[in-house]
Amino acid sequence: MRNALLLFFVVMAFVAKVNGQETEQEYPWLDSMHESIASSVNSSAMWFDDYFELKEFNHDEEATGEARIRLGWEPRSRHLNEFETRVKIRVRLPNLKNRADLVFSDYEDDRQNNDLQSSGNNEFTERNRFSLALRWRSSPESGLSHRIGVGRRLQAFVKSRYRHSHLLSEKTKLNWETSAYLYSNDGLGANFSWQLSHSVTKNSIFRWNNHFYFRDHSNDWLWQHNVQKLTQFDEKNALISGFYIEGLSRPNYRLEEYLVSLRWRKNTLRKWLFYEVEPFIMWRRDESFSASYGIALRLEGYFGHD
Repeated sequence: MRNALLLFFVVMAFVAKVNGQETEQEYPWLDSMHESIASSVNSSAMWFDDYFELKEFNHDEEATGEARIRLGWEPRSRHLNEFETRVKIRVRLPNLKNRADLVFSDYEDDRQNNDLQSSGNNEFTERNRFSLALRWRSSPESGLSHRIGVGRRLQAFVKSRYRHSHLLSEKTKLNWETSAYLYSNDGLGANFSWQLSHSVTKNSIFRWNNHFYFRDHSNDWLWQHNVQKLTQFDEKNALISGFYIEGLSRPNYRLEEYLVSLRWRKNTLRKWLFYEVEPFIMWRRDESFSASYGIALRLEGYFGHD
């Protein structure tokens, strides 16, 4: 953790120093680091894919993998030591005709694109838990997928999910998904979510996100709603402003937290490296809805061979 955070602040310092003078020739150690991590992920992918190899089945495609690593510091009033790390690795398995892949993460990714949670650590989202699963689809393009693996304190689980989208008009799109799962200790669970997107201009989109998540082990529903405006200024800079609310159905249907934030996301130094700066204000029930002011600083990298 110390090394990861040190790397985070070192890179942030370099980013500040560059100040618009970014070239592919600067900081060659970034390319070496990217190549090392990407090669390690791909080597692991080929090693795992060999278990499914059939001698009579010849193919020219090699197994590949990709990794997403995010480091963040999210201090806010009353909670200055809020750190976030996220790692997700996906391995494609051509020996299973690309119908299956292996997914490893240190958090649960039930929410598509993680749009429903902005800043701050929240006990209700149940993040930052190890998960390793084999995901199967009837075809690479299918919206229906199934997972079997271990997660949530090494519980065995199975899960099925279906995703679909509808183009309602030239500028409006509806994405939705539903899933059900069973954990060996926590029991049954399900969630349903949808996202309505409307393009205001070529570079500006409004989104309305909704998520309902049933948890059998606590016999309640977690619900989340938010509205966002996404503005892309150019190919390297984007701004996301949003208002988020979250609550539970027990002991009654009530609000537990709400938050407003303004997130600036920038692609910097390399096409695979991004950083975010997100000032926010949070109000929580367990803090008597007293305003908590904070700022999130995040660094995110994508590692994989094209």
